[in-house]
Amino acid sequence: MNHPHSLEGRVAIVTGAARGIGLAIADDFIKAGAKHVICADILKEELACISGPGLSTVELDVCEEKAWQALVEKTLAEHGVIDILANNAGILSFGLIEDIKPDDFRRLMDVNVTGTFLGMQAVIPHMKAAGKGVIVNTSSASAMMPSNFVSAYAASKFAVRGLSRAAALELGPHGVRVNTVHPGGVNTPMTNPGNAPQEDIDKGFGFVPMQRGCQPEEIARGVTYLASDASSYCNGTELVIDGGMTTGVYFPGLPGSPM
Repeated sequence: MNHPHSLEGRVAIVTGAARGIGLAIADDFIKAGAKHVICADILKEELACISGPGLSTVELDVCEEKAWQALVEKTLAEHGVIDILANNAGILSFGLIEDIKPDDFRRLMDVNVTGTFLGMQAVIPHMKAAGKGVIVNTSSASAMMPSNFVSAYAASKFAVRGLSRAAALELGPHGVRVNTVHPGGVNTPMTNPGNAPQEDIDKGFGFVPMQRGCQPEEIARGVTYLASDASSYCNGTELVIDGGMTTGVYFPGLPGSPM
């Protein structure tokens, strides 16, 4: 195992793991030496394509409390421990506030926020009893600096951010760490359903200091760090991986600006 952040012998659950950032997280966990990674998602066809040493899959609707309870019970029965929960499942929507349908808003909040809440709630009793454990929740750069046309998504990710910080306060005294990762624009099937070439995607990131979009693997490495003992004093930490997107704004045409 040659990885800067060891997860040697750990058992992890990763949601939204059928593709994109979640799949990259599961893959990086295995590279870091994880004993077993359960890839949980609602996407059956994509899950069926996942295989490899230390990997297993389970169909999971993160909005269903009983499904979470069943997953945790099964994992404990088979492995005896849950060391890591990476709450990554989420959906994205676009629209002006006045145009968003209430049902669509509720669905987005249900998946992005309630799904995260239920996952945490399901693993917390075990982690508290064990006196250890790590939860990494995927928020967003939109929870640090919102943008127009993604108001519902930003609201959901602000909620994940707040929930995670509160959980860090509650669980820290029990040896359980809760942190968040905040990706910028990442090239995934969710954000790039038309599978546009990376160079075309990068053209839309002229306002980002790094002058490009992000790859799922770059987010995954940050999650692995937060899940590992290398971050043993990180609790309530918000790891922003956005190429400098939320650092500030450029004045186009002035020295120092690429725009």
